[in-house]
This record gives sequence, C-alpha cells and structure tokens, in this order.
Amino acid sequence: MAEMREKRALIAMSGGVDSSVAAWLMQRQGFACEGVNLQLYRNTDIGLACHKSCCTAEDQADAADAAFRLGMPFEVLDYQGLFRELVMEDFVRSYEAGRTPNPCIQCNRHMKFDFLLDYALDQGFDCLASGHYARNEWNEETGRWELKKALDESKDQTYVLYMLTQRQLSRLRFPLGEYRKTEIRRIAAELGLVTAAKPDSQDICFVPDGDYTAFLERYTGKQYLAGDFLDLTGKKLGRHRGAVRYTVGQRRGLELPMGSRVYVVSKDMESNTVTVGPESALYSDSLIAARMNWVSIPELTEPLRVTARTRYRQAEQAANAYPMSGGRLRLVFDEPQRAVTPGQAVVLYDGERVVGGGTIQRAEK
Repeated sequence: MAEMREKRALIAMSGGVDSSVAAWLMQRQGFACEGVNLQLYRNTDIGLACHKSCCTAEDQADAADAAFRLGMPFEVLDYQGLFRELVMEDFVRSYEAGRTPNPCIQCNRHMKFDFLLDYALDQGFDCLASGHYARNEWNEETGRWELKKALDESKDQTYVLYMLTQRQLSRLRFPLGEYRKTEIRRIAAELGLVTAAKPDSQDICFVPDGDYTAFLERYTGKQYLAGDFLDLTGKKLGRHRGAVRYTVGQRRGLELPMGSRVYVVSKDMESNTVTVGPESALYSDSLIAARMNWVSIPELTEPLRVTARTRYRQAEQAANAYPMSGGRLRLVFDEPQRAVTPGQAVVLYDGERVVGGGTIQRAEK
C-alpha cells in the first residue's frame, strides 16, 4: 500500500501575533508547515521610518523568529515590483481620480491570495494559511465555497476578503476563524513567541503616519494645486490646498470661516473643486457598485435582501440589492447612509455569510 503523503501548508507570516499563531494551529492540524514573508517595499522607498505599520524589517525579523521557534523553514519573497505596480500605483491613481481607495483590499486581491497562492501551489503545498479572522466552508447544498464571519466579530476581516474566488477559497485556510483575539494572544504567550504582546498595525503600511497627501507628493513628485471650495449652490467659499487632500465626510482641516459646521460632500477633480455642505447633505439612499465578486451565489439575477457595509468597521445596514447591466449593482438602503464614498468597498451579507462585494462608483440621493 502506498504511503499517504504528508499534507503541506504555506503560512503567510506578517510578523504579527495572528499569523504566528496561525502557523502553530496549522501544525496542530497535522500539516507540515513552512513560513513565508512578503517583502513589499523598503522604508526608504516611502521616505519614512515605519514604526507602527506592517511590512517593516522588524516585522520580517519577528516572523523569522516565530518560524524558528515553531521549527518551521522560513523564506522571504521579494514582491516589491508587483506591490508598487498593483497596490501603490493604484492608490495614487485612485486618489488623483477623486476616489478613496482601500489598499489593503488590493494587497489581499493581488499579493496574498493571487501571486502567493499560485506560488504555494506551484511549490507543491496543499494550501495557503493566513492570520485573517474569517472562516471558509464548503456548502453541499449550493455546491459553493462560502466565506463566513469570524467567531470574534469584533476582529472579523471578511470586509477585506470579499474578493476571494471559489478557486482561492478552496485552497485557503483561516485557522483563527474559530478563536477570539484574547485566546490568540494567550496561546502566543504560552508558546513564548516574541509577537505575543505586539500591538496590531492600524495604518496603511506605506503611509504609516496617516498623511496620505504627503505620501502622494513624495511618491509622484507633484505639488497638488489649490482650488475653490464651493457650497451646494456652486458659490465660492474659499480656497483649498489640493482636492486630493479631502475625502467625503471630512470636517477637520477645511479652514473655512463658516457660521456652522460643514463637511466635504463631493469633489470634482477636473475642475479641482471641493463642495462642502451641512451634515444632512452627506446622506444617501442608494449606491452604484461595480467590479462585483459573488461568493455565496454565482451571480445576482434578481433582487436580493441583504445587509451591507460600506466601511470596514461599520455596523451592517439593511438594504435591497438589484442587478444592473454590465455586472453592476444598485443597492438601496432602508435608512439613508452617511458619507458613502466612491472607491471604498461595499460588502453584502446574509447572516454570517458573505454574499459578495464590489467597489462603490457613486452614491445616490
């Protein structure tokens, strides 16, 4: 009788506590594991020292240390060129087009679950595991892989994983999906991992100080031109310092001598104008989304009752989803939503299951 081949798992290790414990959990499931860290950029590329972001040299060292303690082989893959082209360049183009992008979604879409998964399969691994808080399960009735919320909904990351395809979901493992964050830190401490008390990264890795405009100016070498602030009637109110500096819903930093609070309502990049108005002007009843990826269903062919998020940590909102031509989606909310922002993701849910998601094109009143 032929011997059964040992199952092999490649672990995407960022250098944080979550991916470190994910590796140990996969070992407990009987997988022979190897760790990999992605070199996405160097600190000098962005002109800043990254103290609180992921993907730093310190993170790489922490990932290597965790792999060593767990007795796993470890390697670093250089994806800097791909990251620059597919994530950083997309970030710049989106901001310059007046959108507010989510580069973490682009990184997941391309770096982790496209190129890295292909690498894992090419190297003979059975699956790729990551430290994301989510679950994926096969549904016998529908014949589809499903993406489900994590047990710890306060850490759930399905919003940034909605783009996963059926092929990818069949080869991915999310071992943290059944655990709470407190349990993960406890396990890491018991294992003596250096990442046990390491704080979670909060910022975009290549904009660790949160100053998006400064990054754009350093990266492109451009100085973004000043333009006019307008009210809802088109009346000029003052001058802004470059439309890329502002996002829908923003109040701080407008520096307008108004008698009441005003917020960024919209931007016109061609005319380089920023329209402001009262908070009531931020609310919209519906949105149009494109670049849809369907998870629990093959496609949307008829109206569907869902809940939806238009921001990462937003509470889900009840809505009706309607199919449109060209694979687009119209989503009509039960209650008007504040600051629905072009460029951000909208993710649809049916209970704990992700139905699908896409990129917001525009909000409608």
